[in-house]
Amino acid sequence: MKKSRSVGASSSLNGLGKQDGESRRKRKMAEITQALNMTPVDVPALRRMAISEGGLLTDEIRRQVWPRLLNVSVDNIPEQLETVDRDNNKDFNQVLLDVQRSLRRFPPGMPDEQREGLQEELTDIILRVLVKNPQLHYYQGYHDIVVTFLLVLGERLATALVEKLSTHHLRDFMDPTMDNTKHILNYLMPIIERVNPEVYDFMQQAEVGTIFALSWLITWFGHVLSDFRHVVRLYDFFLACHPLMPIYFAAVIVLHREEEVLDCECDMAMMHHLLSRIPQDLPYETLISRAGDLFVQFPPSELARERSQQTAVSTFKDFELASTQQRPDTVLRQRRMEQQKRTLEAQRSTVAVVQTTGRRFMRLAVMGLTVALGAAALAVVNSALEWAPKLDLLFP
Repeated sequence: MKKSRSVGASSSLNGLGKQDGESRRKRKMAEITQALNMTPVDVPALRRMAISEGGLLTDEIRRQVWPRLLNVSVDNIPEQLETVDRDNNKDFNQVLLDVQRSLRRFPPGMPDEQREGLQEELTDIILRVLVKNPQLHYYQGYHDIVVTFLLVLGERLATALVEKLSTHHLRDFMDPTMDNTKHILNYLMPIIERVNPEVYDFMQQAEVGTIFALSWLITWFGHVLSDFRHVVRLYDFFLACHPLMPIYFAAVIVLHREEEVLDCECDMAMMHHLLSRIPQDLPYETLISRAGDLFVQFPPSELARERSQQTAVSTFKDFELASTQQRPDTVLRQRRMEQQKRTLEAQRSTVAVVQTTGRRFMRLAVMGLTVALGAAALAVVNSALEWAPKLDLLFP
């Protein structure tokens, strides 16, 4: 419905300086428009725009780009959606309860009648996807993801994208049991251990586990962030990347709060209470960049080799991205290089890096950057990724 397509808060460019922010915003919008107008559409460029600083800028742009990122053909979406049989649906009661509890996910000040209409659409989207895909099992928190797509896209387009997302990115969360979800959560601590052993050891000593991050992961942070602009900015990033990226972002949040963690009493309950409450003033662009760095340094294929169980998102072979010309790992590298170029220009630093063609050196150099090297060295070493042997990053 048209009214639901307009309720999503259009996100302003996040994190850019006030002086040149507007000019960079206009330039980025022009680049997105150019990519959309190409034949075929330049999906790699759209992916770059979604990952790069500020994301996709507005909900109007998201309505055009998100389907491209998920390889959903808008032309093939039926004009009339299937009627939902609520009376004979086994999930209806639970879905209804969750939807009724989702008031905070709608824009403040929205008229009750409009919100209630959107809640009806939200219920129908969820049930429609579940009926069409009986292998999927509803979980509490699923509605937090679906409502984001509804507010940005409207019911018709949201239904198609949520179905694609549910059968790919969210597939492991929709199993009959939580085994695969727990397995994905178990990727969190190895990432933290590689970056900050002190934080890792302290959390292990407190026996806090990873359940504090469960709602982050299964709702793509939609349940825990109060500002809709921040939610859709993260969705831009996640949709353009590997489906395990949310766990990297979760790790970055914990690492960002290093001082709070280490100052906390080494007690499971106290630590869980601290970590489960995400600050609302996080530096999102910095954390997004950092998550991309960690993804390149510690790719899913490397983490998966250390675990005996495979999940749909760790193999992810069945999902054909909209473009095979440029994968998200390449885009992440490009974003890093662009940021590092600016760092070099600002700092005017010179760093000597010993060149070697060995794959082992390249992997070790990248893994050790955040601990041993400064920003300029980070730029130089990462520029070497262009000639280094290809790392096994995505879709092995």
